[in-house]
Amino acid sequence: MKIELGKEVRCKITGFKGIVVARTEFINGCVQYNVSPKWEKGKNPAEQEVSIDESSLELVEKPKKKIKKNETGGKMTRGLKFRGH
Repeated sequence: MKIELGKEVRCKITGFKGIVVARTEFINGCVQYNVSPKWEKGKNPAEQEVSIDESSLELVEKPKKKIKKNETGGKMTRGLKFRGH
């Protein structure tokens, strides 16, 4: 599984969550990703970055917004006479 840079991931073992900022592939076939957590004010983000084996990571799926069937996109802000009718 190849994870794209910029994707949000979670470590299956520790629960550590963050954004993939780098991928390292070693000559023995081991693949690790550098994962950076949300930046906290006053802390250096590079010091919080963690390297995690590929097999320990899973993608974090963003919940999709559910659209109600009766949504029309909102009410019109202009009358019909302004739209060329």
